[in-house]
Amino acid sequence: MMIKLGKKIAKYRVAIVVVAVLLLIPSALGYFKTRVNYDILYYLPGDIETMVGQDILKEQFGKGAFAMEVVEGMSAKEVTDVKEKIENVDGVAEVIGYDSLEESVLPAKVLPDSFRSVFEKGDATLMAIFFDDTTSADSTMDAITEIRKVTNRQCYLSGMSAVVTDTKNLSEKETPIYVLIAVILCCIVLALFMDSFLLPVLFMLSIGMAIVYNLGSNYFLGEISYITKALSAVLQLGVTMDYSIFLWHSYQEYQVKYPGDKERAMGHAISNTFSSVVGSSVTTVAGFIALCFMSFTLGADLGIVMAKGVIFGVLSCVTILPAMILMFDNAIKKTTHKSLMPNMNHIASFITDHYKAFIMVFIVVLIPALYGYNHSQVYYNLDSTLPEDLASIQANEQLEENFDMNSTHMVLASADLPAKDAKKMLNEMSDVDGVKFALGLDSIIGSSVPKDMLPDSVTSALSSDEYQLMLISSEYKVATDEVNNQITELNKIVKKYDKKAMLIGEGPCTKDLITITDKDFKVVSAISIIAIFMIIALVFKSISLPFVLVAVIEFAIFINLGIPFFTGSKMPFIASVVIGTIQLGATVDYAILMTTRYKKERNNGHSKHDAIQIALSTSIPSVIVSALGFFAATFGVGIYSNIDMISQLCTLMARGAIISMFVVIFILPSMLMVFDKLVCMTTVGMKQNVAKNKTADNINAHANA
Repeated sequence: MMIKLGKKIAKYRVAIVVVAVLLLIPSALGYFKTRVNYDILYYLPGDIETMVGQDILKEQFGKGAFAMEVVEGMSAKEVTDVKEKIENVDGVAEVIGYDSLEESVLPAKVLPDSFRSVFEKGDATLMAIFFDDTTSADSTMDAITEIRKVTNRQCYLSGMSAVVTDTKNLSEKETPIYVLIAVILCCIVLALFMDSFLLPVLFMLSIGMAIVYNLGSNYFLGEISYITKALSAVLQLGVTMDYSIFLWHSYQEYQVKYPGDKERAMGHAISNTFSSVVGSSVTTVAGFIALCFMSFTLGADLGIVMAKGVIFGVLSCVTILPAMILMFDNAIKKTTHKSLMPNMNHIASFITDHYKAFIMVFIVVLIPALYGYNHSQVYYNLDSTLPEDLASIQANEQLEENFDMNSTHMVLASADLPAKDAKKMLNEMSDVDGVKFALGLDSIIGSSVPKDMLPDSVTSALSSDEYQLMLISSEYKVATDEVNNQITELNKIVKKYDKKAMLIGEGPCTKDLITITDKDFKVVSAISIIAIFMIIALVFKSISLPFVLVAVIEFAIFINLGIPFFTGSKMPFIASVVIGTIQLGATVDYAILMTTRYKKERNNGHSKHDAIQIALSTSIPSVIVSALGFFAATFGVGIYSNIDMISQLCTLMARGAIISMFVVIFILPSMLMVFDKLVCMTTVGMKQNVAKNKTADNINAHANA
């Protein structure tokens, strides 16, 4: 069936390429129309208190995002002018500063003495800005951009929305360069290690089309995260390149078998590639699908897009690529050259003969690798992912320098909460370690002054029919142990006075993020391992081989994710789960490739030594090219990107590909040497070979001795 289909693809190659090119048009339109979300906290579960509170803030107060503006070296009149300009920006709901209260009929002595110091310190003035929509909404980011235009360099706009806006601008500028770097480096690797200079170009065109189809189909998802957008093209390139290499090698083999009949050779190559690649791609898809089981839905966002990417990659490999290879067959022949890949027989023999030494290396390295893996530090503060010269980062520094503020929390309390209790709650919160001030209507006017004496701009900003809003300034940075302990204490106080009250904001959301993702990562890791274990068991019809292959790749993952502990560096919080699933799903293919050949040679009657040596010598070139291709697709991006989260993820993936390559080449054959008897006894179709090959093994053992 597949051979017939393969021959049809070969026959109608021109039509296939024409259709493939035409499909790029709707795909490109879908890509440009797909909205990108730059707020990672948006992907927290919608039913947790911090997210519910944000919805209430928008519905009840008509406010979504929140920011702080620091104004330096301006007179009171100039500050007022700046405030008015900001209030007139589309998307701004409310601006609160000290001068907001000067509209009231309150005598100055009624205001707390500390109130002015909240908004004014030296020559710096602070104002709180509320926006109509959420942190990452287009209208909010447009408002941030407009505020920066209407204010001058003496004004610094801080807050999550400003960080998100800068992330968007930086990501949009860098993402196309990521793809360019990945393509250039992959072409260099393929040109050196393949046997034609034109082949890498055809590979890139074929994979590039699959990437465009994948990105275009994201339109039906509604939106994707900026992390998914930045990584998906590079990852799809690195992960699916194996399929193209496999097709080419298969085509070359069938050209020898069917000389002079290119279409027949390609038809068989397509059939062979499809059957082989489907098994390989399923493990990769399983790794990505495992991400969908995270309650932190950024995992599902990345997992769905990348699973689609692998499927598009397989389809492109067995349709578009063979059509282009046949169309440019003469040009490929003219650009052929000798590959730089040396003969691997001696290396394979050395590894197989010294397998005990490599098993010792495995045991010795495993202990520190596991320790480093379990003790590596991660960061959750999203500010840490951006360059220090960005406007939002500089503004956060100004806020800390002038007002000793690093984060702002908000409390949504019942509007019916007695003024006396509200005042007590605010006072208790003010006394919590690290709290600079707790500001609400009752802290402004006290319990004895009617609220209707305040101007509407203040009362509407801090109260609604059902809720009243309180602002809490913290000197602690988001995602630190100090601020998380502070949030715990504040929650105790808030619930004591109002059980339905909610503490919301970037700090509380990030604390939830830490708790939720810690649980998510354990679940996803277990699911990905179990899924890939079961797939390997079905592919090889073996009970023992899944243990061997998963153990080998997990060993490579432990090394990769353990290195940051010994180098003293911190990883992004999503690194462990993303790298764990991707490195397992993508690089287990290397192990499957070698094990498939080992099983074939063992079933053909070879001794374990010879079977493993043959499997190793024939697989090393493919493993090296595949790993170097994955490395090339990600390493350059890791070096170039100014977004630390993208940079570190790509660097970890690049390093993971190389580590997996070495582990598969040196450790896997050694493990097969040790567990060969067990593998033969627990794998369907291999039991009968144990007795037959025992004599050959004894002869080899005596010869080696």
